[in-house]
Amino acid sequence: MPASQLDYAVHVAEGIPTTTTDVPPDLHKRMWSPTSATLITGEQDAVLVDPLFTQSQAEALRDWVSASGKNLTVVYITHGHPDHWLGLGIILEAFPSARAFALPSVIAQMRAHATAEVLAGQWQSRFTEPLAATAATAVIANPVPSGGLRLEGDELVPVELGHTDSDDTTCLHVPSIGVVVAGDAAYNNVHLYLGDSGSEGRRSWLRALYTIEQLQPRAVVAGHKDPSASDRPEVIAETRGYIRDFEAGVAATSTTLDLYRYMKERYPQRINPGALWGSARAAKTSPSATRRPPSQTSGTPSRPSRPRC
Repeated sequence: MPASQLDYAVHVAEGIPTTTTDVPPDLHKRMWSPTSATLITGEQDAVLVDPLFTQSQAEALRDWVSASGKNLTVVYITHGHPDHWLGLGIILEAFPSARAFALPSVIAQMRAHATAEVLAGQWQSRFTEPLAATAATAVIANPVPSGGLRLEGDELVPVELGHTDSDDTTCLHVPSIGVVVAGDAAYNNVHLYLGDSGSEGRRSWLRALYTIEQLQPRAVVAGHKDPSASDRPEVIAETRGYIRDFEAGVAATSTTLDLYRYMKERYPQRINPGALWGSARAAKTSPSATRRPPSQTSGTPSRPSRPRC
Protein backbone atom coordinates (compact mmCIF):
# COMPACT_ATOMS: atom_id res chain seq x y z
CA MET A 1 0.00 0.00 0.00
CA PRO A 2 1.45 3.42 -0.91
CA ALA A 3 2.30 5.79 1.91
CA SER A 4 -0.31 8.38 2.76
CA GLN A 5 0.14 11.80 1.21
CA LEU A 6 -1.54 13.50 4.14
CA ASP A 7 0.21 15.95 6.43
CA TYR A 8 -0.86 18.44 9.07
CA ALA A 9 -0.03 21.92 10.31
CA VAL A 10 -1.04 23.76 13.45
CA HIS A 11 -2.05 27.40 13.85
CA VAL A 12 -1.97 28.70 17.44
CA ALA A 13 -3.90 31.83 18.38
CA GLU A 14 -2.12 33.62 21.20
CA GLY A 15 -3.77 34.06 24.57
CA ILE A 16 -5.99 37.12 24.94
CA PRO A 17 -6.79 39.24 28.02
CA THR A 18 -10.07 38.79 29.85
CA THR A 19 -12.14 41.16 31.93
CA THR A 20 -12.12 38.77 34.90
CA THR A 21 -11.16 40.63 38.07
CA ASP A 22 -10.57 37.60 40.29
CA VAL A 23 -6.79 37.20 40.08
CA PRO A 24 -4.17 35.40 42.18
CA PRO A 25 -1.64 37.48 44.13
CA ASP A 26 1.12 37.00 41.54
CA LEU A 27 -0.90 38.14 38.51
CA HIS A 28 -2.38 41.49 37.57
CA LYS A 29 -4.74 40.13 34.92
CA ARG A 30 -6.23 36.87 33.73
CA MET A 31 -5.54 35.60 30.23
CA TRP A 32 -7.30 33.13 27.96
CA SER A 33 -5.07 30.22 27.01
CA PRO A 34 -3.52 30.04 23.53
CA THR A 35 -5.80 27.94 21.34
CA SER A 36 -4.97 25.72 18.38
CA ALA A 37 -6.56 25.02 15.02
CA THR A 38 -5.26 22.18 12.87
CA LEU A 39 -5.17 21.87 9.09
CA ILE A 40 -4.94 18.32 7.77
CA THR A 41 -3.75 18.48 4.19
CA GLY A 42 -3.65 16.24 1.14
CA GLU A 43 -2.16 16.97 -2.24
CA GLN A 44 -5.00 19.32 -3.14
CA ASP A 45 -7.66 19.31 -0.41
CA ALA A 46 -7.69 20.00 3.32
CA VAL A 47 -9.74 19.55 6.48
CA LEU A 48 -9.70 22.18 9.24
CA VAL A 49 -10.28 21.24 12.87
CA ASP A 50 -11.66 23.85 15.32
CA PRO A 51 -11.96 27.32 13.70
CA LEU A 52 -11.29 29.42 16.84
CA PHE A 53 -13.21 32.13 18.66
CA THR A 54 -12.79 35.87 18.20
CA GLN A 55 -13.22 37.83 15.01
CA SER A 56 -9.51 38.59 14.71
CA GLN A 57 -8.55 34.98 15.44
CA ALA A 58 -10.92 33.63 12.81
CA GLU A 59 -9.77 36.17 10.22
CA ALA A 60 -6.12 35.32 10.84
CA LEU A 61 -6.97 31.63 10.59
CA ARG A 62 -8.84 32.23 7.33
CA ASP A 63 -5.79 33.93 5.88
CA TRP A 64 -3.51 31.11 7.10
CA VAL A 65 -5.69 28.46 5.48
CA SER A 66 -5.84 30.49 2.26
CA ALA A 67 -2.04 30.77 2.22
CA SER A 68 -1.78 26.98 2.26
CA GLY A 69 -3.15 26.90 -1.28
CA LYS A 70 -5.35 23.93 -0.40
CA ASN A 71 -9.01 23.46 -1.23
CA LEU A 72 -10.83 23.37 2.11
CA THR A 73 -13.54 20.70 1.98
CA VAL A 74 -14.46 20.05 5.62
CA VAL A 75 -14.37 21.79 8.99
CA TYR A 76 -14.60 19.46 12.01
CA ILE A 77 -15.57 20.64 15.51
CA THR A 78 -14.18 18.64 18.44
CA HIS A 79 -16.44 19.99 21.20
CA GLY A 80 -18.94 22.65 22.15
CA HIS A 81 -16.82 25.35 23.85
CA PRO A 82 -17.17 28.39 21.56
CA ASP A 83 -13.46 29.24 21.73
CA HIS A 84 -12.98 26.28 19.37
CA TRP A 85 -15.76 26.88 16.85
CA LEU A 86 -17.37 30.33 16.92
CA GLY A 87 -15.22 31.42 13.95
CA LEU A 88 -16.94 28.83 11.75
CA GLY A 89 -19.05 31.36 9.87
CA ILE A 90 -16.02 33.43 8.87
CA ILE A 91 -14.25 30.32 7.59
CA LEU A 92 -17.25 29.05 5.61
CA GLU A 93 -17.80 32.47 4.06
CA ALA A 94 -14.25 32.35 2.72
CA PHE A 95 -14.54 28.72 1.61
CA PRO A 96 -18.17 28.33 0.50
CA SER A 97 -17.74 24.79 -0.82
CA ALA A 98 -16.59 23.50 2.58
CA ARG A 99 -19.02 21.85 4.99
CA ALA A 100 -18.87 21.74 8.78
CA PHE A 101 -19.42 18.56 10.76
CA ALA A 102 -19.52 17.37 14.36
CA LEU A 103 -20.95 14.45 16.28
CA PRO A 104 -24.57 14.89 17.50
CA SER A 105 -23.62 15.36 21.16
CA VAL A 106 -21.20 18.13 20.17
CA ILE A 107 -23.86 19.82 18.03
CA ALA A 108 -26.19 19.82 21.06
CA GLN A 109 -23.48 21.55 23.11
CA MET A 110 -22.84 24.06 20.32
CA ARG A 111 -26.53 24.99 20.30
CA ALA A 112 -26.58 25.32 24.09
CA HIS A 113 -23.61 27.69 24.06
CA ALA A 114 -24.93 29.69 21.11
CA THR A 115 -28.03 31.02 22.85
CA ALA A 116 -28.11 34.77 23.38
CA GLU A 117 -28.06 34.35 27.16
CA VAL A 118 -25.02 32.09 27.24
CA LEU A 119 -22.99 33.56 24.38
CA ALA A 120 -23.40 37.16 25.49
CA GLY A 121 -23.54 36.58 29.24
CA GLN A 122 -20.93 33.87 29.77
CA TRP A 123 -18.58 34.47 26.87
CA GLN A 124 -18.61 37.92 25.24
CA SER A 125 -18.89 39.61 28.65
CA ARG A 126 -15.43 38.28 29.55
CA PHE A 127 -13.65 39.90 26.61
CA THR A 128 -13.24 43.37 25.18
CA GLU A 129 -12.33 41.89 21.81
CA PRO A 130 -15.39 41.09 19.68
CA LEU A 131 -16.20 37.44 19.22
CA ALA A 132 -16.49 35.99 15.73
CA ALA A 133 -20.28 35.67 15.90
CA THR A 134 -23.35 36.52 17.93
CA ALA A 135 -26.24 34.25 18.79
CA ALA A 136 -27.97 35.51 15.64
CA THR A 137 -25.02 34.79 13.34
CA ALA A 138 -23.41 31.70 14.89
CA VAL A 139 -23.15 28.80 12.43
CA ILE A 140 -23.79 25.31 13.80
CA ALA A 141 -22.17 22.18 12.35
CA ASN A 142 -24.04 19.34 10.63
CA PRO A 143 -23.92 15.72 11.83
CA VAL A 144 -21.00 13.68 10.52
CA PRO A 145 -22.28 11.77 7.45
CA SER A 146 -23.07 8.08 7.82
CA GLY A 147 -20.14 7.28 5.57
CA GLY A 148 -17.74 9.12 7.85
CA LEU A 149 -15.09 11.67 6.92
CA ARG A 150 -12.37 11.23 4.33
CA LEU A 151 -9.62 13.36 2.88
CA GLU A 152 -8.42 12.27 -0.55
CA GLY A 153 -9.37 8.68 0.26
CA ASP A 154 -7.85 8.58 3.76
CA GLU A 155 -10.21 8.05 6.67
CA LEU A 156 -10.57 10.66 9.43
CA VAL A 157 -12.19 9.15 12.50
CA PRO A 158 -14.14 11.16 15.12
CA VAL A 159 -13.71 9.51 18.53
CA GLU A 160 -16.10 10.19 21.41
CA LEU A 161 -14.29 10.97 24.67
CA GLY A 162 -17.06 12.06 27.03
CA HIS A 163 -16.19 14.60 29.71
CA THR A 164 -12.74 16.17 29.61
CA ASP A 165 -12.62 19.89 30.39
CA SER A 166 -16.30 20.00 29.40
CA ASP A 167 -19.02 17.51 28.52
CA ASP A 168 -19.35 15.58 25.26
CA THR A 169 -15.89 16.12 23.84
CA THR A 170 -14.26 14.29 20.94
CA CYS A 171 -10.97 14.02 19.13
CA LEU A 172 -10.21 13.44 15.45
CA HIS A 173 -7.92 10.53 14.59
CA VAL A 174 -5.99 10.43 11.32
CA PRO A 175 -4.81 6.80 11.27
CA SER A 176 -2.79 6.99 8.05
CA ILE A 177 -0.32 9.46 9.59
CA GLY A 178 -0.77 8.66 13.27
CA VAL A 179 -2.12 12.06 14.28
CA VAL A 180 -4.76 12.76 16.92
CA VAL A 181 -6.25 16.24 17.06
CA ALA A 182 -7.25 16.05 20.70
CA GLY A 183 -9.33 19.16 21.28
CA ASP A 184 -9.41 19.98 24.98
CA ALA A 185 -8.69 16.42 26.06
CA ALA A 186 -5.00 17.35 26.01
CA TYR A 187 -3.16 20.48 27.10
CA ASN A 188 0.43 21.03 26.01
CA ASN A 189 2.54 23.02 28.51
CA VAL A 190 -0.53 25.09 29.46
CA HIS A 191 -2.29 24.91 32.84
CA LEU A 192 -5.43 22.80 32.51
CA TYR A 193 -8.91 24.17 33.05
CA LEU A 194 -10.50 21.90 35.68
CA GLY A 195 -13.25 24.24 36.84
CA ASP A 196 -16.00 22.00 35.46
CA SER A 197 -14.36 18.72 36.39
CA GLY A 198 -14.95 17.48 39.91
CA SER A 199 -13.68 14.12 41.10
CA GLU A 200 -15.91 12.15 38.74
CA GLY A 201 -15.16 14.52 35.89
CA ARG A 202 -11.44 14.08 36.46
CA ARG A 203 -11.86 10.30 36.39
CA SER A 204 -13.76 10.61 33.11
CA TRP A 205 -10.95 12.76 31.72
CA LEU A 206 -8.40 10.10 32.66
CA ARG A 207 -10.48 7.52 30.81
CA ALA A 208 -10.54 9.80 27.76
CA LEU A 209 -6.76 10.03 27.81
CA TYR A 210 -6.57 6.24 27.92
CA THR A 211 -8.84 6.12 24.85
CA ILE A 212 -6.47 8.44 22.98
CA GLU A 213 -3.44 6.47 24.14
CA GLN A 214 -4.95 3.26 22.72
CA LEU A 215 -4.89 4.88 19.28
CA GLN A 216 -1.07 4.83 19.55
CA PRO A 217 -0.62 8.28 18.00
CA ARG A 218 2.72 9.54 16.78
CA ALA A 219 1.57 13.14 17.25
CA VAL A 220 -1.06 14.70 19.51
CA VAL A 221 -2.30 18.23 18.87
CA ALA A 222 -3.59 19.76 22.10
CA GLY A 223 -6.53 22.17 21.99
CA HIS A 224 -4.60 24.56 24.22
CA LYS A 225 -0.88 24.54 23.67
CA ASP A 226 2.25 26.57 24.17
CA PRO A 227 3.02 27.86 20.65
CA SER A 228 6.63 26.76 21.07
CA ALA A 229 5.76 23.20 22.12
CA SER A 230 5.92 20.27 19.71
CA ASP A 231 3.04 17.84 19.29
CA ARG A 232 4.71 14.97 21.13
CA PRO A 233 2.54 12.00 22.09
CA GLU A 234 3.92 12.41 25.61
CA VAL A 235 1.40 15.20 26.15
CA ILE A 236 -1.11 12.43 26.92
CA ALA A 237 0.91 11.24 29.93
CA GLU A 238 1.70 14.82 30.94
CA THR A 239 -1.97 15.78 30.93
CA ARG A 240 -2.76 12.65 32.96
CA GLY A 241 -0.06 13.49 35.49
CA TYR A 242 -1.37 17.03 35.91
CA ILE A 243 -4.90 15.78 36.61
CA ARG A 244 -3.63 13.29 39.18
CA ASP A 245 -1.54 15.95 40.88
CA PHE A 246 -4.53 18.29 40.98
CA GLU A 247 -6.62 15.54 42.54
CA ALA A 248 -3.95 15.06 45.20
CA GLY A 249 -3.74 18.82 45.69
CA VAL A 250 -7.47 19.14 46.28
CA ALA A 251 -7.16 16.60 49.11
CA ALA A 252 -3.95 18.08 50.55
CA THR A 253 -4.90 21.78 50.66
CA SER A 254 -7.53 23.92 52.35
CA THR A 255 -7.85 27.09 50.30
CA THR A 256 -7.84 28.31 46.72
CA LEU A 257 -4.44 29.92 47.24
CA ASP A 258 -2.99 26.78 48.82
CA LEU A 259 -4.10 24.66 45.86
CA TYR A 260 -2.86 27.24 43.37
CA ARG A 261 0.58 27.31 44.99
CA TYR A 262 0.64 23.50 45.29
CA MET A 263 0.20 23.12 41.53
CA LYS A 264 2.48 26.01 40.56
CA GLU A 265 5.29 24.45 42.57
CA ARG A 266 4.89 21.25 40.57
CA TYR A 267 4.36 22.92 37.19
CA PRO A 268 6.33 26.18 37.21
CA GLN A 269 6.99 26.01 33.46
CA ARG A 270 3.37 25.76 32.33
CA ILE A 271 1.94 28.93 30.84
CA ASN A 272 -1.25 30.76 31.77
CA PRO A 273 -1.50 30.22 35.54
CA GLY A 274 -4.73 32.23 35.46
CA ALA A 275 -6.45 29.08 34.21
CA LEU A 276 -5.07 27.24 37.24
CA TRP A 277 -6.45 29.94 39.53
CA GLY A 278 -9.90 29.42 38.03
CA SER A 279 -9.61 25.68 38.54
CA ALA A 280 -8.49 26.09 42.13
CA ARG A 281 -11.24 28.62 42.85
CA ALA A 282 -13.90 26.23 41.55
CA ALA A 283 -12.48 23.28 43.48
CA LYS A 284 -12.45 25.16 46.77
CA THR A 285 -15.47 27.45 46.59
CA SER A 286 -18.02 25.93 44.17
CA PRO A 287 -19.10 22.51 45.41
CA SER A 288 -21.82 22.21 42.78
CA ALA A 289 -19.28 22.71 40.03
CA THR A 290 -16.81 20.21 41.43
CA ARG A 291 -19.40 17.55 42.14
CA ARG A 292 -21.40 17.79 38.89
CA PRO A 293 -21.17 14.43 37.13
CA PRO A 294 -20.30 14.40 33.45
CA SER A 295 -23.16 14.16 31.01
CA GLN A 296 -23.72 10.68 29.63
CA THR A 297 -25.76 12.20 26.96
CA SER A 298 -26.88 12.14 23.86
CA GLY A 299 -28.62 14.93 22.44
CA THR A 300 -29.52 16.61 25.72
CA PRO A 301 -26.66 18.82 26.83
CA SER A 302 -25.93 19.64 30.42
CA ARG A 303 -25.87 23.29 31.44
CA PRO A 304 -23.12 24.98 29.42
CA SER A 305 -19.84 25.00 31.29
CA ARG A 306 -18.28 28.24 32.38
CA PRO A 307 -15.45 29.92 30.47
CA ARG A 308 -12.04 28.92 31.77
CA CYS A 309 -10.51 32.36 32.14
